[in-house]
Amino acid sequence: MSHNTFGQLFRFTTWGESHGPAIGCVIDGCPPRIPISEDEIQHWMEKRRPGQSRFTTQRREPDAVRIISGVFEDEESGQLLTTGTPISIMIENVDARSKDYSEIKDRYRPGHADFTYDAKYGIRDWRGSGRASARETACRVAAGAVARKVVPGMIVRGALVQMGPHTINRGRWDWDAVDANPFFCPDAEMVDFFADYLDEIRKSGSSVGAVIEVIAHGIPAGLGAPIYGKLDQDVAAALMSINAVKGVEIGAGFAAASLTGEENADEMRIDDAGNRVFLSNNAGGVLGGISTGQALVARFAVKPTSSILAPRRTVTKANEEVEVSTKGRHDPCVGIRAVPIGEAMMAIVLADHYLRHRGQIG
Repeated sequence: MSHNTFGQLFRFTTWGESHGPAIGCVIDGCPPRIPISEDEIQHWMEKRRPGQSRFTTQRREPDAVRIISGVFEDEESGQLLTTGTPISIMIENVDARSKDYSEIKDRYRPGHADFTYDAKYGIRDWRGSGRASARETACRVAAGAVARKVVPGMIVRGALVQMGPHTINRGRWDWDAVDANPFFCPDAEMVDFFADYLDEIRKSGSSVGAVIEVIAHGIPAGLGAPIYGKLDQDVAAALMSINAVKGVEIGAGFAAASLTGEENADEMRIDDAGNRVFLSNNAGGVLGGISTGQALVARFAVKPTSSILAPRRTVTKANEEVEVSTKGRHDPCVGIRAVPIGEAMMAIVLADHYLRHRGQIG
């Protein structure tokens, strides 16, 4: 299987399967002498870790990270610093239940990659979908934790802005609320509503989708290239690579189609300090594929979890027409845990482009 590596200068390769003994990543191209520790990485892993509330899968994985290469203790500070060599990170799987899938291993689950994996490779790991499982995204969060340290002053934050058809009130956006509720929701008044709504969905054995917004602050102007290395192009590719994502937009996104040219263009002025400033950010922080220095804003749509209790029609490897119901432990809204994954992929793209820009421009 090819295409397990993402990025150019800052790049990472993930390995392992959902029900294998471990998963992990190898980060290549990280600059030397960047302070990093397992505790720092673990902080971000905790945001994605399963089993933390009744609204996510009850698979109990501690997601404890081990750095097994690429760092060395600084003699003066005692901190672990990156050495510029490949950083290898391992995460053990401790709570896989392969028997949950044994009864349906020959049935192609609608909405899953079962059929397409068989069609492409002629063999597939049916235990929790193998490489197709969102379990792989834990490795991305680990790589993203390192990427966050590469761009000076960069802050990447994400939030759930829609669950099913229900959207937040942007006038009540509060970043402090995001880490204070199990949905990463910036609208505190919607939390109880989302809890009741998702309880109904969960108890019925169904699932719903979500929309996640990721915002990066502290990005210098000039990252990206105008033709085949557009910054927004790579952000879109990174977010689209996340499991269950079916749509990505930058800035105003699809809403820009309903704006006039006057409304959409982000006008510029000079502030009191003599700095160039934009009066709006419909472009989402990118013009002509190059960062403007404004906040980089992206949103992505996550489809409903395909693993549901409701029986659905399908076929088997032997071309029999059957029904399938997916039992076991699954997220009623996989979009919740997609928030830290989206943050990680945004950070990785920006770290990569920062190093590419530095390599070309100096």
